[in-house]
Amino acid sequence: MTPVPRTRPRIAVFAGPTATILSSPPLVTSQKARRKYGLPPRRAIDGQPIAPDVLRPQRLARPVTVYVEQFSAHPLEADAAELYAPPDGYLDAAGNFQSVRTSPADTPVYEVELDPSDGLYPLPYSARQADGTAWEGDAVVSDDPVERTRQPFYPDASRAFEEIDRLAVGEDGLGSALSSRAQFDFHRVLPSGGYTKGLPGASRTDVGAGDVPPETLGIDYFPYRPTRYEPSVEAFAQATMALQETLDRDYDGALWLEGSAGLEETLYWLGLTVDTTVPIVGIAGRHGGVPADGDQNAIDAVDYIRSRIWTDETGRDAIGAVAVLDERVFTAREVQKADERPGGYVATGGHGGIVATMGHAGGAVLTFRPVRRHTWCSAVRATQVPREVQGVRAVDGEIVAVRVQVRDERGALRPDAMPSVTIVKHARYLARSTSGDPFDEVEIQARIARSVRRAPLAGFVLEGTAPYGDATNSIRAALRAAALSGMPVVRVGRGDAGGMVTPARPEDLLISGSNLTSTKARILLIACLLTLGGLPPARDPLQPTSSEVAGVAEKVARFQHVFDTH
Repeated sequence: MTPVPRTRPRIAVFAGPTATILSSPPLVTSQKARRKYGLPPRRAIDGQPIAPDVLRPQRLARPVTVYVEQFSAHPLEADAAELYAPPDGYLDAAGNFQSVRTSPADTPVYEVELDPSDGLYPLPYSARQADGTAWEGDAVVSDDPVERTRQPFYPDASRAFEEIDRLAVGEDGLGSALSSRAQFDFHRVLPSGGYTKGLPGASRTDVGAGDVPPETLGIDYFPYRPTRYEPSVEAFAQATMALQETLDRDYDGALWLEGSAGLEETLYWLGLTVDTTVPIVGIAGRHGGVPADGDQNAIDAVDYIRSRIWTDETGRDAIGAVAVLDERVFTAREVQKADERPGGYVATGGHGGIVATMGHAGGAVLTFRPVRRHTWCSAVRATQVPREVQGVRAVDGEIVAVRVQVRDERGALRPDAMPSVTIVKHARYLARSTSGDPFDEVEIQARIARSVRRAPLAGFVLEGTAPYGDATNSIRAALRAAALSGMPVVRVGRGDAGGMVTPARPEDLLISGSNLTSTKARILLIACLLTLGGLPPARDPLQPTSSEVAGVAEKVARFQHVFDTH
């Protein structure tokens, strides 16, 4: 039976790493505060003081009555004065409010009471540094270390969503653009901002309960300002299990917020590994500045979930994880950031990738449904990962098969078991000779040696020629030895491949990565290793027996089937 959708869907919002949409432009002390405290004014390039103060969303501490000049909201309001009700009263030359005009010089006004319960108001920023000087940026002094820098990123999406609701004006002249559309619960998985001094957990709607302990930069949270911190591969397991545990509850969809440079990789991973029938929608973009493209992306993403154009005949998600960016809906498999400018996203692979449009009159429009497997029908989703798989380890100078526990007692993916997959890039005229000696490829050999010591689940992606995914004789020989050492190898074309990579030569023992980019192929190979394990190692990878080669080829075929269908 197809589920009956709620009037306002319930959506889980996840704060991810380096998310521009969760950042605030530097809080700079206002000119008004500088004048009050006798501080030098902030000046423009020509040396003149900057006159208008930028207004930043803040909370009132007590109610206050303000008087707003009539007809000041638009230059042509007074042109239609006959259509308006009279003002609330008038201010005389001394600033006194009266209900009737006493002089032609009186100013017609509206009397408005502002209350703290109203929410955020745009106001001049009045804070100063501890020594009384003005804030000029995030740091106490430019180029200060992290310890002397304020965090520009919000710890979760609740504040950003509140600001959008309060300050973003829709085409209908109304606000509450998000809360009028959906109900939200806010979660932190790999957030951009952290509680360095801890915070009681009761104040957050996070997964789990209890207090939030002090959080560590680069371990618990991942900003890109003032210094960039990237999550490790172990974070993939953490993200998958957080979304899985959350979406197993009663949600109609999920929003994943991340920086535009990394969104495409995380989103593809989540679309492969999270077993859910509701959409996972990724968004990026700028908030609180010019342009505020992230705000519109958030609204469009909610509209995509509400539209239900993603459902199949049973109400399940037929599209898989998508990114909603600049009024277009990209499949997670194909989306790629190509440029920093607004609209700088492309669909890679040459065979579609933009499945719907958003933000136009008439609402969301679906253009086609992809055939690749995802989420609830993915062969590598977390719920299908076995407790143990086969990996490899060096023992007494030989590479032998070992069992690797990839799920813990609770059934969660183990971060310490996450596979190590690296990318090898081919270029013409790269080889020192044409001998085909695998030991010419010292980087590959070093990676193989390290993996058999420290990463029992490991593999390689070869970014070869476009579009064939080919490489030099020595690279092919070294990667064949890697496959015979238990490490599967995927070959893809260079850049944005417009066609499918041709089937690999059987003797190379490589997996063809269709039209995936090398970064996306790496993600799918990590998921495959968790589900299928590694390849059976040969006793001597450089001189394998025919039966050993056949055993590797048989396992490679299982990987190939996943790459052909995901």
